[in-house]
Order: sequence, then structure tokens, then C-alpha cells
Amino acid sequence: MRKALFALLGLAAGIGSAIHPVAAQDKTINLKVSLWVPPAHPLVPATQAWAADIEKASGGTIKLSVFPSEQLGKAFDHYDMARDGIADITYVNPGYQPGRFPIIAAGQLPFVFADGKKGTQALNEWYQKYAKTEMKDTKLCFAFIHDPGSLHGKKKIMVPADLSGVKVRPAQSTFGEMVKLFGGTNVQASAPESRDAIERGVADEIAFPWGSIFLFGIDKVVKYHIDTPLYSTVFTYNINLAKYNAMSDGQKKIIDDHCTPEWASKVTDPWVDFEANGRVKMKALEGHEVYKLSPEQLGEWKKGIEPLRASWAAGVKKAGGDAEAIDAELKAALKKFDAGL
Repeated sequence: MRKALFALLGLAAGIGSAIHPVAAQDKTINLKVSLWVPPAHPLVPATQAWAADIEKASGGTIKLSVFPSEQLGKAFDHYDMARDGIADITYVNPGYQPGRFPIIAAGQLPFVFADGKKGTQALNEWYQKYAKTEMKDTKLCFAFIHDPGSLHGKKKIMVPADLSGVKVRPAQSTFGEMVKLFGGTNVQASAPESRDAIERGVADEIAFPWGSIFLFGIDKVVKYHIDTPLYSTVFTYNINLAKYNAMSDGQKKIIDDHCTPEWASKVTDPWVDFEANGRVKMKALEGHEVYKLSPEQLGEWKKGIEPLRASWAAGVKKAGGDAEAIDAELKAALKKFDAGL
């Protein structure tokens, strides 16, 4: 009888091991996730839900702590923070470091994306293979965009010439090049620093997505808003290679399973909805003018940015890439997901 009981207990223990192989065999990995947006930003709860799902799938052997509001470092430094292990997973704006990531900068040219959700799918599919070289000292989890943003400010900007002499906080480096092209001056400020820059008169205009105008309090210091999908900013979630490589095969698979197009959407769609709703909110707000550009005015903008496309192609060529082929693949992805203008 006792032998039978011990055999039964042994069988039960064996079944338990089979059910929880990760928990039984893997060492616990603690990951610090760094975001530079405030806790109220939609990316924060969405990333916390993503982190909780990773922990659950790993049987508790991968634990993630999310740090918003630049707690671990400045927004401009987040790629290097992932590379150097200051944080293990970081939220990166590649445009904060002009010229460093020339390929993904294609997504930052004006008038590329018409839709945030479809655009994220197109960008993520297109960029995955290029990240293996362009961001080789980190592991790309996924790439995404926010809902297309526009120009907001103290002055009514209608045509490119209206930017002459105007101080603009650009959303990313390509937008900054456009500002210079049209005779304006760039003011560098991260998103959390932007309201102060406008309030003190350091900047007159800002390129920003609609909902975040309210989130960062910028609606209090601007009045005019162009109602067109002028630009998008590309973002990535990057993982420290040493920390990823230290994981077991099972843990790596769990991370990989959470770096898919589906998870890119789960994490970023709430932000896209938030930004899109901001445009609706702004239109209903007293003291603000939200205005469309005429077809002729829009034509001026599109014609005026052609040098930016040439500059992007030159940057890719300098880095050893085939700009024509890369651009063709991006356009194909945009068409596949119906994401372009």
C-alpha cells in the first residue's frame, strides 16, 4: 500500500513538472522597462498589461517592472540605455538622434501614414529585417507609430513660407529638416519639456499628436492647429541583448511571443485611439482654431518636401543601404495594409 502511495505521489510530481517546466527549470529574470511618458499616457497601462502577460506566461520566472516619466534616464538616451543595460527594455524615439538610424527615418517623412493602427502594422512588418543591422546592438521587440500628428502653435501656418523665421519644436529629426528647409528654426525639447519651451517663448510652434497636446498641457499655450495628417513619429521597443541572451530557450520564446504584430497592436492601439480622440476634442474647444489646408496649399507642402526624400535616400546610401529598394518595400507594406496617404 505504501509503495503504491509513493508511486502515486511520484507520478503527481512528474505531472507537475511537465505542466510548469519553465517555473521548475528557469532562473528568475528581473527586467526594468523604461518609458519616458507620464503614468497617464496610454502606453503605460498597456505596457503594464503586456508585462503582466509575460510574467504569467513564464510562470513568474520573468518579472518586469515598468518605470514611466524618465525615472531611469532622459528620453533622448533610451536607445543607449537598452544597449548599455541601464534598462532592459526601453521606449525609443529614433528621431531623437538624427542620422543614427537612417532606414527607419523613412517612416518619419511627412505625408507617409494616414492611419495609426494600419501604419503600425505596415511599419513593423517592413522594419523587422532592417533592425537586425540598423539596431544590431539591441533586440528589436516591435516598431510602431502614433496616430498622425500635425502642427500646433501661436501662429496660423498655411503654406511652407509661413514657417520662415518661426521657432518650431519638431517631433523628430526629419520634421526638423523640413523646418530648416522652409526657413524656420528648430528648438530641441523632449515631449515632457515642450510646454515650458512654448510658454517661455523659446518655441512658437510644435509638431505633436492631438491627444498628447492635452496630456502635456500644451493646449494652454497654443491656439492654431492644421487639420491634416502631416507626419508620424516612429518608435521602437528595444531589449538589452545581454539580458535576452541570458534567458533560457523557453524564456526567449515567451519574449518573442510578446514581440509580435499582434502585441504591437495591443500595446499601441490604445494610444492611437487616445490621439485620434484628441483631434475631436480640440475641434470642440473654444479659443482654438482647427483648420484644413486647401488642395493647392497641400500641394505646396508635398512639393516642398521633395528635398527631404532625396536627403533620406542619401543617408541610407551613405550607410550602405539600397534606398530605392527600401522605399519600394515600405510602399508595398503601406499598400498591403492600406496605411498610406
